[in-house]
Amino acid sequence: MKKILTCLILLFLVAVTYAGCQQRATDSEQFSSEERIVIKFSHVVSEMTPKGLAARRFAELVHDRTGGRVEVQVYPNSQLYMDGEEVDALIDNRVQLIAPATAKMTQYFPQLLLFDLPFLFEDYAQVHRFIDSDEGQAFLEKLRGNGMLSLAMWDNGFKVMTSNRPLRNPSDFQNLRFRIMPSRVLDAQFMQLGAQARDLPFSDVYAALERNLVDAAENTPSNIYTKKFYLVQEHMTISNHGYLGYLVLTNEKFWTSLPEDIRLILEETLAEVTAWEREAAIYHNQRDLELIIKTGQIEPYHLSDEEKKEWKKALLPVWDTFLPEIGEDLLRAALR
Repeated sequence: MKKILTCLILLFLVAVTYAGCQQRATDSEQFSSEERIVIKFSHVVSEMTPKGLAARRFAELVHDRTGGRVEVQVYPNSQLYMDGEEVDALIDNRVQLIAPATAKMTQYFPQLLLFDLPFLFEDYAQVHRFIDSDEGQAFLEKLRGNGMLSLAMWDNGFKVMTSNRPLRNPSDFQNLRFRIMPSRVLDAQFMQLGAQARDLPFSDVYAALERNLVDAAENTPSNIYTKKFYLVQEHMTISNHGYLGYLVLTNEKFWTSLPEDIRLILEETLAEVTAWEREAAIYHNQRDLELIIKTGQIEPYHLSDEEKKEWKKALLPVWDTFLPEIGEDLLRAALR
């Protein structure tokens, strides 16, 4: 009986496996190589961040809504390209979608410097009010060039400071070495506070903090938690001093070459995922901040209202420096 039972189980497993293979074969052969469309989506953060989750959700919905004709292949954690490399890859059409932080695109679109201004946005509602406004949408539509086309803005969240000494007053920043993204505003922000700024790819941040190549960094709770930066920093100042957003970009030639019906499905799905991603960003940053604090590995500190006023006052000259490039009208629209 044991032998018979074993044989039956083996036959069942073989049948299931064969059926699964047959199903996969049917799916992949449903369209010819000329009809099937592959979109490579490269990003540098964890799959469990708001961006990572949204990219995966977009891929799944697109597969379902096109009946498998379009396959969005998502490559997180710099699996394909690191910071600085993915933009060139997009321009060359080696990937078709990326979602870099706005800071990393300021060299191509200088008005994006707006999003790096310290204490520009008070909360998510203000961010979304600006992006969804006529001025915000007109601004996003102008972000095209070098073979790139902007499709949407996704949230990461509001940044906090991590460091190896407490940061409560502007004078506490003196001589600290901060990792930053490649943005002239962020560089000026830390210079204004008496610190040094060092531009490093996101994939190198943990090692740089661990080896004391830099002393501190600014990031969102979701990035700090998923990349475990709290293990190599002693203090965290919950300042919410800057907004970190992503610009979803595509290769313009590739995008405009898509069949109209496919492009419409992609655009509608991306709009839906963008709304979903906003909620995910709020949830994950709140949750991950709590999880970071619960680890007991880093000492948290919430800025008081008076301390925040001091930070704002100290950083106001940064606004004055970049206002000519950003433009008064755009800044005014963001502040509504």
